[in-house]
Amino acid sequence: MCRIAGLINKTADIRASAIRMRDSMAHGGPDDAGIYCDPSVGFALAHRRLSIIDLTNGGHQPMINDGGNVIIAYNGEVYNYRELKQILTQKGKKFHSSSDTEVILKAYEQWGADCFTMLKGMFAIAIYDKEKQQLILARDPNGIKPLYYYADSNTVCFASEVKAFKKLKPDWQEFENWKAYILVYGYLPEPYTTLTGVYMLPKGSYMCVDVHTISYSITNYNTDVYASNITDEQTAIEEVRNKLNIAVDRHLISDAPIGLFLSGGIDSSLLTLIAKQTGHTDLHTLSIVFDDKHFSEQTYQDIIAEKTKSNHRRFNLDAQIFTNELPDIFRAMDQPTTDGINTYFICKYAKTYGLKAVLSGLGADELFGGYASFGREKMINKLKKIPAIALRAGNLSIKDKYRKLSFLSAKNQVGEYLFHRGYFSTKEAARILGAYEKNIIETIESINIPADIGGWDYGNKVSYLEKNIYMQSQLLKDTDMMSMWHSIEVRVPFLDTDLVSLVNSIAPAIKFSENTPKHLLVKAYADLLPREIWDRKKQGFVFPFQHWMKGNENMYFKVVDKKMTQSYNAGNLSWSRYWAYLITANYQYLQAS
Repeated sequence: MCRIAGLINKTADIRASAIRMRDSMAHGGPDDAGIYCDPSVGFALAHRRLSIIDLTNGGHQPMINDGGNVIIAYNGEVYNYRELKQILTQKGKKFHSSSDTEVILKAYEQWGADCFTMLKGMFAIAIYDKEKQQLILARDPNGIKPLYYYADSNTVCFASEVKAFKKLKPDWQEFENWKAYILVYGYLPEPYTTLTGVYMLPKGSYMCVDVHTISYSITNYNTDVYASNITDEQTAIEEVRNKLNIAVDRHLISDAPIGLFLSGGIDSSLLTLIAKQTGHTDLHTLSIVFDDKHFSEQTYQDIIAEKTKSNHRRFNLDAQIFTNELPDIFRAMDQPTTDGINTYFICKYAKTYGLKAVLSGLGADELFGGYASFGREKMINKLKKIPAIALRAGNLSIKDKYRKLSFLSAKNQVGEYLFHRGYFSTKEAARILGAYEKNIIETIESINIPADIGGWDYGNKVSYLEKNIYMQSQLLKDTDMMSMWHSIEVRVPFLDTDLVSLVNSIAPAIKFSENTPKHLLVKAYADLLPREIWDRKKQGFVFPFQHWMKGNENMYFKVVDKKMTQSYNAGNLSWSRYWAYLITANYQYLQAS
């Protein structure tokens, strides 16, 4: 896991520029730094390293091949690198290190851009092909690792974090619509950022740039395909179990200390149990506990820690620690978000534990139907029959259950998603920003959703929306920025390429259950997962923010709407909506402080 940056510009001091971009992300790669420059074409490629695989200098980046004509800088992990290395060795390739970076380099030599389809892992890759005079940027199929870029007629630049672009140009123009996204979504949906012209490279794609003409093209090499190829439940159970066991085993490959985050829920408990079952005996687990028993999951965490005999450590988090860490949390926010604080603390404590990488259960809810949104099909169908004008009346309500009705007035998939996940209504957002509601609506509906999704089975449709909007643009992005702030790598076995493809091929009728969240996953491991873990109300990894924040906002926020604060303190405004407002009003100030 690392940080990468680079640019093509024939007039700039490319070396100094690339170093500024690189070192603004030093927290994500504290173990080593490198740079490669080709002044003849105005190209620079920079890298910060967090050593996980091959801790020696053999893993130094940017890495150059034996012929000196292919250079790579890479962020992520490729879990099948050993298998690929064996194939490449049989084809005559010689290796000088045990790093997965060199495997990608040799794979590109052998297969060109087709190699990206063979990589099973999470990655953001930059390859400079001197022979073809091309820069190739690639991102993994599930978008686990971020890669941002900017391109105009004179310049192409890219980086793992948006803050690197500000180091390149401190007065970079702000994207005017970002606040509307935060107020309505709670985050910036891909591909948008807070900076004009800076976009996220689409997942499962690669970008080819001609280093002379600065012209470029983006090619999609992977697409989520939903089908019903598996219609027998027992077959589905066997296949899920096989693929997830392999995924967990793969994700525990490391030359540095690695552990598992144990929240006490189904997903993290299952990963820990599988890790033990597949032969990993010296397990390191960690969890967060609270004095408030309503939020603490310690009882369930202890069940799994005892069952696996893991080296378990608990970290107590209270209001004082939360308050003290707020300034650093704001500094860690590469992009504004209403989430990520949970990940901030678990990664802070993982570092305290002495770990370099942690496994997370992220992705299971989206794939197997763990959210409440999966059980709302009948409700959605009834509400869609209500005239749009009546639904829009929900804009006037202060109560969430009525306000969210207004999103369904759009009668499209964006509206349906926001009915499940939206924060402020379009009318509220317009009022807060002093804008026209029409402009807010046009902005929030500009995200890309397949045109035919409306005709999909309800379960697959919700799975797509939760995975490709919510998980993609908030959970994964927040996990990356908060973990790397603490120089910790978070691995997500549920997003293993083979497992995702398998789950997408299972018929919805046996994959989802209206009454039992993640019922197929639970059935697949009925002999392994204790009943106490799955047969209870889903809580999720939540903190007592509502209580901790009251009275503390004036300590850190420069501008606070008094009416908004009064509404929050009176219990009429949820923590998440209030936080969205505070972040929107104060993001630039918080970043500068």
